[in-house]
Amino acid sequence: MKIAFRTHDLGVKGLDAAVEKLKSCNLSAVQLVAYKFMDEIKYVPGGLGEENATRIGKTLAENGITVGLIGAYFNPVHSDKQKVERCKAVFKEYLKYSHLLGCPVVGSETGSFNDDKYNPLNRTEEALQTVIATFRELAEYAKSVNAYVGMEGAAGHVCYDVKTLKRAVDAIAADNIKIIFDIYNYLDASNYQNYLEILDEGLKTFAGKILVFHIKDCVFEDGKLKQVAPGKGMFDFDKILGKIKAYDKNAVLVLEGTTGDDIVPCTEFIKNKWEQI
Repeated sequence: MKIAFRTHDLGVKGLDAAVEKLKSCNLSAVQLVAYKFMDEIKYVPGGLGEENATRIGKTLAENGITVGLIGAYFNPVHSDKQKVERCKAVFKEYLKYSHLLGCPVVGSETGSFNDDKYNPLNRTEEALQTVIATFRELAEYAKSVNAYVGMEGAAGHVCYDVKTLKRAVDAIAADNIKIIFDIYNYLDASNYQNYLEILDEGLKTFAGKILVFHIKDCVFEDGKLKQVAPGKGMFDFDKILGKIKAYDKNAVLVLEGTTGDDIVPCTEFIKNKWEQI
């Protein structure tokens, strides 16, 4: 098992600062989102480039830091179609240089017609077919550069549950699709008490395809779910980690959204739980 953090959750800017932060926290894995912690890299076509990719990958490797996933998240059903095309170009650039960055998988969520949150149109066949067409294009390009595409579902997005994400993956019909699994993402006021059943469904449905697990916790307050650091909410991590460990003893666990003073204690919390189960 490896515990990883998103590079922009470390609370520092710049590659050298991120490496030092990882070392100080005794961490050796990341979900790499270059444009969110390196000011010199912009989320625009050509913003990464071979030189930057080489420098990032070499620096991380020399310091013993592995990359579990490369993030180039975008909204494939955004209302601005020109923006979608630009984002696809960025995503393809990250696929092209993924091996230089140290990981052959670039991931994204499936987006929302509301541009950043739930919209009823998300749960239409039109939305799903748009997502399928977009990720099929990305998967085809990824195959040409020997890379993989990661897909992540979320309740407020087009692939709002495990079954819908499975429909998309099956329709894309590419063997280079990987899954980013986040239990919290699938939850809302109607189903949050069923989080263990949703995890079981995901593990069974995507057997052999899950690349990383996003690890979060939450509380239910004022009729809404609120994310909190692992160990500070309602999730039963003995059961969650037990199921994940049975699925993959070498799983990569990304503590997405865990920041600041929570980084070290939450890392120790998850490590200890993993060892005890």
